[in-house]
Amino acid sequence: MSAGPGFNEEETPLTRLATRRGRDGEPFLTATEAMAGERIRADFTRGQMTPSLTQRWDAMPRAPRRGGGAELGDTAIDARKRVSTACEAVGPELSGLVLDVCCFLKGLETVERERQWPARSAKLLLKTALAMLARHYGFDCDRQGREGRIRRWRAPMEETVERSR
Repeated sequence: MSAGPGFNEEETPLTRLATRRGRDGEPFLTATEAMAGERIRADFTRGQMTPSLTQRWDAMPRAPRRGGGAELGDTAIDARKRVSTACEAVGPELSGLVLDVCCFLKGLETVERERQWPARSAKLLLKTALAMLARHYGFDCDRQGREGRIRRWRAPMEETVERSR
């Protein structure tokens, strides 16, 4: 997913953690944890939750709603709901960390400094939070240990046919 012009996908803190290998040769983040981080970032972007630092020249000024903000499309509203639900699944203790690293693209050292956490603590907490997020999205492992399997939303066709008889 591209975040816009001038954005280098390989410079995100999440991508660096997903590709950095440990002493055992395995990446620090599993594929499912990295997918979960990318998914919340995609919803964050679709929900138009990124702060705007410059003036927008792409449209005429809009009349504000009764609530005071500009109208959002259904896609943006749905994306915001998904971000909110994902943050609830991770919990208030870790959702801010996920948003800082995955959505605002803050480095782990910056997060630790801002929160006055010990060195390398954000790395471990982020891995835990992303595992919780992956479980929320249904990217968790099945019993054989295969990663990336998404849960099914409906029963297989054979079960459906048998129930209708």
